[in-house]
Amino acid sequence: MSYTLEGETGEWEVVIGLEVHAQIMSKAKLFSGAATEFGAAPNTQVSLVDAAMPGMLPVINKICIEQAVRTGLGLNAKINLHSVFERKNYFYADLPQGYQISQFQEPIVGEGVVTLDMPEGPRKIGLERLHMEQDAGKSLHDQDPKMTFIDLNRSGVALMEIVSKPDLRSPEEAGEYVRKLRAILRYLGTCDGNMEQGSLRCDANVSVRPFGETTLRTRTEIKNINSVRFVMAAIEHEARRQIDIYEDDGEITQETRLYDADKDETRSMRSKEEAHDYRYFPDPDLLPIILNQEFVDDIKATLPELPDTKKSRFISDFGLSVDDATTLIADVDVADFFESVAKFSEPKLAANWVVHELFAILNRDGLSILESPVSSENLGKLVGLIADNTISGRIAKDVFEVMVNGGGDPANIIEDKGLKQITDTDEIEKMIDELIEANPEQTQQYKDGNLKVAGWFVGQMMKASSGKANPQIVNMLLQKKLS
Repeated sequence: MSYTLEGETGEWEVVIGLEVHAQIMSKAKLFSGAATEFGAAPNTQVSLVDAAMPGMLPVINKICIEQAVRTGLGLNAKINLHSVFERKNYFYADLPQGYQISQFQEPIVGEGVVTLDMPEGPRKIGLERLHMEQDAGKSLHDQDPKMTFIDLNRSGVALMEIVSKPDLRSPEEAGEYVRKLRAILRYLGTCDGNMEQGSLRCDANVSVRPFGETTLRTRTEIKNINSVRFVMAAIEHEARRQIDIYEDDGEITQETRLYDADKDETRSMRSKEEAHDYRYFPDPDLLPIILNQEFVDDIKATLPELPDTKKSRFISDFGLSVDDATTLIADVDVADFFESVAKFSEPKLAANWVVHELFAILNRDGLSILESPVSSENLGKLVGLIADNTISGRIAKDVFEVMVNGGGDPANIIEDKGLKQITDTDEIEKMIDELIEANPEQTQQYKDGNLKVAGWFVGQMMKASSGKANPQIVNMLLQKKLS
């Protein structure tokens, strides 16, 4: 189903291409040995190269090359065995050398594809390229009323710029693309995907055209969007802004814009430069990167199981629903946690407890899966005790609550609190006989055809047994006795 926006003159189609800047996971920067740890005091992770001191020459970090190749392979993209670093001549106030070392004509990774799981079916989004470049520093405008402070800790940090083709057609697709790309990067271990800390940022190129038109119209670029929600909101606003301009017989100017989340609007930042404006030329201080196929193949051999493959396995091997599998594979830490739970228990039941019971606690307390108050082993043991009828699902929720509050091993909690499920048929039968004898009116109602009364008897049995009677045995014996 096509996504369109309604205007006064008819339906409009949105055309979107995304440029995602992903910080490479590496202990050192792209061209220096300075550290990359987030949160360090300003200007404490700056080498002479990062500060562009005279005579300092960049030296390529091999780990960053490996990580870029690894990412390209994970995105089913072409790895270019020959690539070149170039100087992009553009003034950054917080990049001391006065130019950015990037890649343009010969990037390290060529075309690839990302498959999105959309409600209407799979959508393949083409990738134009992945190139490496150095990040700029950070300008701080709120430290002094008259001066701008500069923090060069990020200067020279290695980035991968992943450029999509203009294949996205809705804010929802754009949001799903960023989520899927972030998941792949985290599975690969090449970027931590933390948008709040700036290690994953997104620029959105947006244009609109009347629905059915095939030519691309003038686009604008929205810079440095730092959350999936803001990516979607910025695209929605910008598309509607452009439609309004066209319908008022105006023209769209190719420019760079910023998204203001507080006002939910985009505003002009500067006119958008073309590639020739940057005067790219090969960096004379850096030799071309020449890889051999064996180097690429060795990296390929170490790739982990990626989200799409893991999802298929969860469905086929564990019998999970598509929705549960999709939820569990969206984050590599969640997927690993679930698999650990499933080792101790029945997988489908384990998925239900992770997706519903555990997630509810994590969302309530604002915790990540790595901060879970219940370990995967103990949750697996709890689910296993449900599966083998040691406890009922209702009692399990009580035990789980104790575990969340530091209770530890579920078997010990059950033993200490006497919560083990009653499965002795003779004991349950005796309780049912007493219940039927004490309630002749309800018994007669059942015999007269009011079968709903059976539910009342089950409730009374569970109440009498403090929820410990096995529900299946209770239902079976009740039907037998009442009939």
